[in-house]
Amino acid sequence: MKRLDHIKHILVIIQFVALGVVTLASGVGTAHAWNFTVPATDIQPVNGVFSFPESMFQDGKARHFQFKASPNLIIRFFVVKSVDGAVRAAFDACDVCFSSKKGYVQQGTNMVCINCGLKFRTDKINEVKGGCNPSPLPRKIQNGQVMISQQDVMSGARFFQ
Repeated sequence: MKRLDHIKHILVIIQFVALGVVTLASGVGTAHAWNFTVPATDIQPVNGVFSFPESMFQDGKARHFQFKASPNLIIRFFVVKSVDGAVRAAFDACDVCFSSKKGYVQQGTNMVCINCGLKFRTDKINEVKGGCNPSPLPRKIQNGQVMISQQDVMSGARFFQ
């Protein structure tokens, strides 16, 4: 009887291993799986610059963008007009939770890490960095345009590989 129980136990283990192999083969659960729940707009730079009309952000709603830097690298970031009236930009990732590839969602005047649930006031984006704060992305406002260099966007590649 003990031998039959032992065989059943081994068969259960084999089933779990087989299920794990199928899951890994399908790409589900791997470190490279994309889990972003907030849609992003595909964008391309012009002469090495991403440019957006400043008026696009007047409503205070975060806009998410993604740049396909190579066939295997998509870099995401968001731009939002904060409660203090400044237009701010950050990568859709942080130093702590970036490997979850979930990013941030806006709730009122906060950006919330979808992975850990921490909230960050929009007026602190680009001001506070490190930890689970949205990783700052330099931007400048010129002639009514929010301008972000392609080089600065590429500096965040490590978050999305």
